[in-house]
Amino acid sequence: MEAVNSFARRIPVNAVYVAGVMPFVWIVWLAFTNGLGVDPVKAIELRLGELGLQFLIAGLVISPLRWAGVNLIRFRRAIGLLAFFYVSMHLMTWVLLDMGLRWEEMADDLVKRWYIIIGMVGFAAMIPLAVTSNNRSIRRLGAAAWGRLHQLTYVAAVAGAVHYVVLVKAWPVEPMIYLGVVCLLLLARVWRNRQRSMAQSA
Repeated sequence: MEAVNSFARRIPVNAVYVAGVMPFVWIVWLAFTNGLGVDPVKAIELRLGELGLQFLIAGLVISPLRWAGVNLIRFRRAIGLLAFFYVSMHLMTWVLLDMGLRWEEMADDLVKRWYIIIGMVGFAAMIPLAVTSNNRSIRRLGAAAWGRLHQLTYVAAVAGAVHYVVLVKAWPVEPMIYLGVVCLLLLARVWRNRQRSMAQSA
């Protein structure tokens, strides 16, 4: 594990941002070269949402890896902000390209398609996470309060996974895998906290 940690320490955090933005650049390239199929807007919307969920899951994986001895904690902020970026772009694609700023239709969709409301809940949960993802916020809130606030990551991840499952419908395999992984990662946290509580009370 030390070799992995040593290698990770040599990777600049900015490299994570650069690598994380590359899929977005590729999507833009495909959009301009007609490489997104017959419905490019839907393809863009879906891929951006998938990337947002993938980065959310990547952020959740960091703690279990740390328990196993692999310390990637210095990259968690970058991964979280990339998740917020992709979820924001997913939402903007729906608002601007898919719905064309037709507010009445969007309001109707919110009533008819409850998975959109779930997605909105997930996005709303990510806003305070993104706003406070800086050292100044940690100092102002205090480490304990900041940590409690950032448990909203769990809300965002579950909402994103459920949103994806209901969006695709018909019990699709890939979205169900994402939901299963999110549930396992949250259960791992519950188990870890329980073990720590038992150890402290022993």
